[in-house]
Amino acid sequence: MPSWNSRGLRGSVLEESINITNEKYRQEGLALVQKIPTPITPIEIDQANHHITLAYFEKKSTVDYIGTVQGVPVCFDAKECSGETFPLQNIHEHQMRFMREFEGQRGIAFFIIYFSKVEKYYYVPYRDVEVFWRRAEGGGRKSFRREELDQTYEIRFSNQIYIHYLEMISKDLETRDE
Repeated sequence: MPSWNSRGLRGSVLEESINITNEKYRQEGLALVQKIPTPITPIEIDQANHHITLAYFEKKSTVDYIGTVQGVPVCFDAKECSGETFPLQNIHEHQMRFMREFEGQRGIAFFIIYFSKVEKYYYVPYRDVEVFWRRAEGGGRKSFRREELDQTYEIRFSNQIYIHYLEMISKDLETRDE
């Protein structure tokens, strides 16, 4: 059985925290955002425990979350990084394409990245990741450092809401309007 900090479980605490946040947002009438399950096809099932023991992914998933925030369509992916540098290989080309198309439909696409070494969460707009992505495609770094991110997009903790990303969406919308 994998340990809690194995690669297979990395991000599950982050996703559970976001799920709790999204439920709070729903209860407060602030947003309706849902986790998108990754479609799988079971191969082997433990009949005694009714658990899937072997499965394969049916198709590539797009993003982890999709929904609406006060009439604004949003989609985002949650990523965790153990160091100070985030490898772009953790983001797939089909995710970038989906986010680009989503923004083309006037939605807001972003990443929530947790840098566990320093215990900091960041809201990273798709457009910022696209800059890093294009840099890598052009032969540059295949990663980005935490300090390259807009530090004003660090997600602060709230008494009521654990990962309060709605404040960052509001800031992002204000920036787009300028």
